[in-house]
Amino acid sequence: MAKQRQELGVAHTIIEPPTGPSVPLSKLAPEAALRRLELTVVRRLEGFLHGDHLGLLPGPGSDTNDARLYQPGQDDVRKMDWAVTARTTEPHVRDTMADRELEVWALLDVTPSMNWGTEGITKRDLGIAAIATIGFLSQRMGDRFGGLVMRQDGIRRIPARSGRTALYALLRSMLNEPIVPDRAPGSMTLAEGIEQLARTQRRRGMRVVVSDFLSPGDSELDPNIEPDWERSLRRLAVRNQVLAVEVVDTREVDFPDVGEILIKDPETDFSRYVNTSDPAARARMNAASRAQRDRVRIALRRSGVGHIQLRTDRDWVHDIARFVLSYRRTASMLHTPPQGVSR
Repeated sequence: MAKQRQELGVAHTIIEPPTGPSVPLSKLAPEAALRRLELTVVRRLEGFLHGDHLGLLPGPGSDTNDARLYQPGQDDVRKMDWAVTARTTEPHVRDTMADRELEVWALLDVTPSMNWGTEGITKRDLGIAAIATIGFLSQRMGDRFGGLVMRQDGIRRIPARSGRTALYALLRSMLNEPIVPDRAPGSMTLAEGIEQLARTQRRRGMRVVVSDFLSPGDSELDPNIEPDWERSLRRLAVRNQVLAVEVVDTREVDFPDVGEILIKDPETDFSRYVNTSDPAARARMNAASRAQRDRVRIALRRSGVGHIQLRTDRDWVHDIARFVLSYRRTASMLHTPPQGVSR
């Protein structure tokens, strides 16, 4: 059995759940490839510590805010805005926005549908690699990173800490999380996991949701019908900058010709024999899979969150870097003031 597993590689997870991580911690996110990138934070943050991001309330910082009338004895004359004072003939001061630390929380789905893969890495470990990459991209002065691990029977919380050593400890804890067996008891859903993330972490910051976004028993393909997690994700995005990482295996979107196979849902009792050598049957399955992924993509767009799709047969660092660069351009356009208007 051990020899057969070694020959199959990560593909043995199609037959039975993995016994441990499919990639070591050192290969999750090469820091050298990320040093020149930075994940843009476009929302104003709440916080207690001095950091490098724009705060929600006025305070000591480097970004200017609105001008207001000078209060003798209360305001520092060094903050006098002489241009506004000259135009209005009344003394005005210019407030600054406080610089605050960023708090990132990642929700990792480790339910049985995430346990398998066919191209060198499982979907679960690909999700952890995404968290590692985003963690290194978002690390700046005072920033903290925490995690929630969602199993069938509940959620485990990993406290948020700052520093690279703390991030490595979080990733190691996620890699060592026990594998959830197929059809494990429990009623935890992705919608409930997102709701718990929103309830327990009230301060504004960045939220990362890592999942395949597949709900057990949900066979709906109509994009106009909301998935059960969409409303929860939309509420989370009201106060936070949310990034949804969708992990997909290549054989979920392109079924191979391997003859008659038994397809099982690892989270329900559904099973069915399918003849993949039949071109018509394979075309129907591929079309249904594309429709399912299109529904997820449209629902994430409606939720107003950033969306990255990672596949087990592609370089996840390259895909995330491409998203970061495109998101930076979009963020600069969104936050550029109209022509003739200064910040």
